[in-house]
Amino acid sequence: MTPNPLLGVFFHWLGGFAAASFYVPYRSVRGWSWEVFWLVGGIFSWILAPWLFAGLATHHLLAVLESTPPRTLALCYFFGILWGFGGLTYGLTMRYLGIALGTAVALGLTAAFGTLIPPLVGGQLFGSLIHTTGGQVVLLGIAVALAGIAIVGKAGHNKEREQAARHLLEHDRTLPRETDFRKGIAVAIFSGIMSACFAYGLDAGAPIRHLTLAQGTGTLWEGLPVLVIVLLGGFTTNAIWCLYLIIKNASARDLKGGLDETGVKVSLRRNYLLCALGGTAWYLQFFFYTMGESQMGRYGFSSWTLHMSSIIIFATLWGLALKEWRGASRRSLAIMTAGLVTLVGATVVIGLGNYLVVRG
Repeated sequence: MTPNPLLGVFFHWLGGFAAASFYVPYRSVRGWSWEVFWLVGGIFSWILAPWLFAGLATHHLLAVLESTPPRTLALCYFFGILWGFGGLTYGLTMRYLGIALGTAVALGLTAAFGTLIPPLVGGQLFGSLIHTTGGQVVLLGIAVALAGIAIVGKAGHNKEREQAARHLLEHDRTLPRETDFRKGIAVAIFSGIMSACFAYGLDAGAPIRHLTLAQGTGTLWEGLPVLVIVLLGGFTTNAIWCLYLIIKNASARDLKGGLDETGVKVSLRRNYLLCALGGTAWYLQFFFYTMGESQMGRYGFSSWTLHMSSIIIFATLWGLALKEWRGASRRSLAIMTAGLVTLVGATVVIGLGNYLVVRG
């Protein structure tokens, strides 16, 4: 099947929309602590959905995994575990740097590490990549995407300062709690590097993709068996931490129902349905990611930057829809718009670079 970069970009945008939207159902869960709904949703994200979609869309899934070299399985699982640490520390980044700045810094680092290190390790970055027109255009697109992430982060940082100032003016004359920038940057670096390990896990799963293709699986679905193993590693990290919190906080009682924080009876069916929806949406980001990567041609490593950029684009749009930018100045909104336009432009440049590679 001939790669189609434009179709690949479209799939990456679908994945970015799923990633930016998955937490919306979780916002409506009532009467459950974070560790409970995160673990319940995670069972759908990291166990049920990966096996279901891989089982339906690929051929002889179990036979493919059984014939995979143990070293490949171990690497995919190991990088999944490391990625799990990135997801857990992502929340601390938000705490110390704020949502907007934390998101931009963490995802910017994730985009950089996850995009450039796999080809660097594989000897492509200073080999065929920088000596071809298509490769140079892809690198330009990556640089534009990182610039767009920084612009959006600046806009978000300005917005938070403006909202805090308005809050002090209208409601509270005390000084707001200072964010810990140094600690936040340290945590963001750790989170960014660990989160980028997902890209390494997908890269290490190349032998699995070859095996499933040999069994007759279509090119679009070749990455699904890899997700089964990488996400199993991510589930391990998150499950251990959630179970620790459940034991520590005695929050297992949430699963029995009762009353929520407003005194209303908790609907367990509704909570399970919302967690299933949110968890499945979370998985779909990588479902579409692997489909997009399969269409990006020789330099599919640029998929990671496209994924990070599209997440920020749709997350910012969700923030506007949920009125998170209320109180921001026109200047901050203009900077945010410029950042989004830059990110959209980056996806076009990366897609063009991959197109030139395929034609060349």
